[in-house]
Amino acid sequence: MHTVFALATARGKAGVAIIRVSGPEAAPIGVALCGSLPEPGHHALRVVRDAKNNVLDQALVLFFRDPNSFTGEDVLELHLHGSIAVIRAVEAAISATGLAREAEAGEFTKRALLNDRLDLAQVEGLGDLVEAETEAQRQQAQRVFSGALSKKMGALRDMGIRAAALLTATIDFADEEVPVDVSPEVRELLNGLIADLTAEIEGSRVAERVRDGLEVAILGAPNAGKSTLLNALAGREIAITSDIAGTTRDVIEARLDIGGLAVTFLDTAGLRDSGDTVEKIGISRAIDRAAAADLRVLLKTDDFAVPSALQGKIDLEYGAKGDLTGEGLSGLTGQGLDVLIKDISDILSQRVAQVKTAISARQRGGMQRAVSEFEQALTTLYGSGEVEIAAQHVQDGLHALDSVIGRVDVENILGEIFSRFCIGK
Repeated sequence: MHTVFALATARGKAGVAIIRVSGPEAAPIGVALCGSLPEPGHHALRVVRDAKNNVLDQALVLFFRDPNSFTGEDVLELHLHGSIAVIRAVEAAISATGLAREAEAGEFTKRALLNDRLDLAQVEGLGDLVEAETEAQRQQAQRVFSGALSKKMGALRDMGIRAAALLTATIDFADEEVPVDVSPEVRELLNGLIADLTAEIEGSRVAERVRDGLEVAILGAPNAGKSTLLNALAGREIAITSDIAGTTRDVIEARLDIGGLAVTFLDTAGLRDSGDTVEKIGISRAIDRAAAADLRVLLKTDDFAVPSALQGKIDLEYGAKGDLTGEGLSGLTGQGLDVLIKDISDILSQRVAQVKTAISARQRGGMQRAVSEFEQALTTLYGSGEVEIAAQHVQDGLHALDSVIGRVDVENILGEIFSRFCIGK
């Protein structure tokens, strides 16, 4: 592979900036700029110079010899003072050597994948870790990056291999008397695989919501105080508030950290029968977004009836305008906001507890294909009893499991995965 380099920290003024170089020419580049390199795995202070011997900066230099690096290649890191001018000068000096090109987005991580330092599931976990905004997102991403999903899929794969081996033995010794009927053990293994994978599939749906952010819709009649409540939760004036009914026409959003979870609160149009064409569109959107939200909070008023599309879907109810009634919520005074936040946090935390180790639609798709194949294997065993066909379904299920962590079918999805990565990672 060509040697590549990139700034591994964010551009702009900072105390420290790190430029990373990876590939077979990493050591010669380090010698050209620094004169000498520390021993692999160690660090040292060096003066960085360009080809004309001009001093560019003084840097902490680290060198890692393959395969003991993040990418599995020789890696040089220059920890520089984080000024824009220093970064540009050092990048220009590296480029001037003619030994390296600038890295593409996610190329360092891609090399770690291709050099078997990470599997595909860990790559996705790393991508989520870089993007994590809340504690729940960090924990979820760290779990996958550390290899939890890979270990889980490995254990399930072992069960599938055992089932396949038992079926194969029956086929290979078809003309001989097999001393033990393997069907009960095969069925037990396949049922266990299906149960475990089904739990992972359901957990992955929740994991996606944790990563992308959960939604809480605030519902109620016009002038129930929904916009005032949203502003109070956000701590700033996001939504227009007025005594005039029907002020909110579209869905207004505010993203907050609630109990370590990324939660987007939705201020929706007041729900009522209206002859105003624009308001009717806003009400329709409000109902649709509320139905799709993870949680629905209703600000109750005496004259309000829940629309039929939302019947049975209201999760929390509180009295509206508590500053006037003395009960319920008030965005104006802050009354009941601590109760609201605690109630929302408790419910969402319970739902997030369903998260297992899978986190993406791609991983879920592989597991769904595996479940389908294992179910077909069971159907064949219970039905026609054709062992050869059942064994093939088990093998196809194992192939689908391998795709979850990238043992197979990798090339067609690398572009999609690495498009989310930044330069330098």
